[in-house]
Amino acid sequence: MNAQPFTSESYSEDARERAWQEVLGGFGLQSLAPRAGLAAHASAMCRVSSLGVRLGRLSADAPLLRPTHGGAGLPLLLLPLEGGSVVHAAEGRTILRAGQLILGPRSGDWQVQFPRGLRAIALAVPADVFRGRKIAALHLMQPRILDPEGLPDVLARTLQAAADSLDRFSEPEWEAVAQGASELLLALATELSADRIDTSSSRSALLQRLYATIERSLASESLSISEIASSEGISERYVQKLFEGTGDSFSHYVRERRLQRAWHDLVNPAESAVPISEIAYRSGFSDSAHFSRLFRERFGLPPRELRRREVDRQTASVATGGHRGWPQQALVQLRASQGRGEGSDRAPVASGREVRLPEPAKAPIHHHLAVDATTVHWGYFSRSLKPTIEIGSGDIVTVETLTQHASDDAERMIRGDVGAESVFHWTANAKNVDRRGAGPMDASVFGRGAGEGFGVHICTGPIAVRGAEPGDVLEVHILDIAPRRSLNPCFEGRVFGSSVAAWWGYHYSEFLAEPRPRETVTIYEIFADTDAPYAEAVHAFRWEPQTDPFGVRHALYDYPGVPVDPGSVTLRTNVLSGVRIPLRPHFGVIAVAPREADLVDSVPPAYFGGNLDNWRLGKGATVYLPVSVPGALLSVGDPHATQGDGELSGTAIECSMTGTFRVVLHKKADTAGTVLSDLTYPLIETPDDWILTGFSHPNYLAEFGANGQSEVYNKSSLDLAMRDAFRKMRRFLMTTKGLDEDEAIALMSAAVDFGITQVVDGNWGVHAILSKRLFQAHRTSTGASGW
Repeated sequence: MNAQPFTSESYSEDARERAWQEVLGGFGLQSLAPRAGLAAHASAMCRVSSLGVRLGRLSADAPLLRPTHGGAGLPLLLLPLEGGSVVHAAEGRTILRAGQLILGPRSGDWQVQFPRGLRAIALAVPADVFRGRKIAALHLMQPRILDPEGLPDVLARTLQAAADSLDRFSEPEWEAVAQGASELLLALATELSADRIDTSSSRSALLQRLYATIERSLASESLSISEIASSEGISERYVQKLFEGTGDSFSHYVRERRLQRAWHDLVNPAESAVPISEIAYRSGFSDSAHFSRLFRERFGLPPRELRRREVDRQTASVATGGHRGWPQQALVQLRASQGRGEGSDRAPVASGREVRLPEPAKAPIHHHLAVDATTVHWGYFSRSLKPTIEIGSGDIVTVETLTQHASDDAERMIRGDVGAESVFHWTANAKNVDRRGAGPMDASVFGRGAGEGFGVHICTGPIAVRGAEPGDVLEVHILDIAPRRSLNPCFEGRVFGSSVAAWWGYHYSEFLAEPRPRETVTIYEIFADTDAPYAEAVHAFRWEPQTDPFGVRHALYDYPGVPVDPGSVTLRTNVLSGVRIPLRPHFGVIAVAPREADLVDSVPPAYFGGNLDNWRLGKGATVYLPVSVPGALLSVGDPHATQGDGELSGTAIECSMTGTFRVVLHKKADTAGTVLSDLTYPLIETPDDWILTGFSHPNYLAEFGANGQSEVYNKSSLDLAMRDAFRKMRRFLMTTKGLDEDEAIALMSAAVDFGITQVVDGNWGVHAILSKRLFQAHRTSTGASGW
């Protein structure tokens, strides 16, 4: 499960206290408001492992916390992030110093007061975490205050580091951290319990030591009752008697623990590449066949079937958790398929050699690139795609583009349109555009369809630009944008679009009302022929599982172009009544081909452009893109009628459109001393502004290597994107405007507008807007600064 952010400000005043108590209840805690009737103002970032380990950073207004007296598991751990907290217990009142920890029983009459406000890390570990491993009774009757030294210090540092990264851990990383923190807490609680042993509980302490010794020796084939008895200096008969007192036998307990350990390793994503025979051996089984028989008798299914089911569960949780990118399995299979010569559906332009292209025409030529199944690539960019057309520098090209969301309302956006019908054609026998995404063609990971949908945009092109070479810069100036009108006689001449509040949206873990979570599709009519063009909602519907023509059921909006059966959804017509949304027509995707990989997911943007999703890239604007492959291979898609900064719910109002562009090639040798000198990122220019885009990872394909298209989804943050935008703007001001570093920083703080471009494209974006008016009286100088 992904990290879950919470803020009481998301709730109405009368619901805040209840919502906050729900968060605390997950840790076995409850809050007593400092004054009766005062609703808590609180925030939290929490994460829960697959076994129920819960870790969170909590903050609130001066609460008094106490246990809820429920649940089995290890004692609760609280790590106040500053001193001054007060622990009230039967033994008295204790004021905590900075760095001290609180280890408290899950029940009892104890409380913790935070006079200056709650700022603490909490850890709750249920008994089930240890997968059947027996834990002797822990004699912790009152809360213990622990100084930050030895094991408590190690645990505290671990929890602080983990809490700081809760929203950035991948699932395997988080599961490993949660299990490690649980083992540290168990060791600490056991140590404290042993400190308070009396005669009546000495047997329990001895049994706990035996359990620990067995756990350390499980992998040894020679593990025996005589070895365990010898380690404690007691007789074998007494060891057996201790185990019989728990309703078990020594041999049965050892076999159970070995099987449980093997079960844990089989479902651990980090162990997915380890052979089952190796897992059996290190769990203490020398015979694989014997292990498989015992495992099936114990758990009701063979080890291989358990691993397969767990892979299915893990990949499903990735989808519902909001990771839109490549699972690791897809990357492995894709690399394997490329090794067999599979991959792109089209022949490569060149094999890394410079291509001699004809000289440009003397006068610009106007080209028209119509859209159909032969002129699009769906969900990916590729350096190996065969160009649909070739143009010269300065030429004008009109490009028809389709929204990948047209199948949300096929009657309005596809029916009767020959080009759209060609692209979206999908029957039980065939798809006109089979590859939809940059994943494996055999759909073996999720089974959703060819390409697996890792990449979703319908891109028209690519367009080869004559003479373009790596190091050059391509200028793409948008001369015009026109909506694509419906050709269905029932709606002829009208324009429609779709917007989806989807599982990859930023909002998806923040729902207030039931059902939660949920996905909602809203269909809009676009009125472009008025003095103030606008979009108006027609109807909306909740996404219901759809079965595609190949018989695959899509519980989520998870694969591009799945036809929506109108009879399967309930339309809500009274949507955004009286609201008119001003249009901002633009193209979400304008890209040249990246150089690092042969198939690149169309969702995360990067240095090559791609899914920039900036509404300022509309009519009259220009984007400059660094060329990294011969011919540049320009593609355009993801047309939007309008979008807000952030693209919060996952999409804009997606609407098929036709764009007219002037494409100019700037050779590397000619860019020295200009704003295009050493351009390594998409640069947008409007009549009034320069707009630079910062990304969480400016070149994730290079940064993360072979796993980049998966890792970028797990590592993105606005902090990183903001830092990148700052660095790019500083560089721009210093290199193109002649400012020194101090001048650049001063100007950025006073006059540059930073905004969130999008938080839904895997590689999050922050844009920086620099007004050209600032430099009307400025003369660029590279001389002394005058300091």
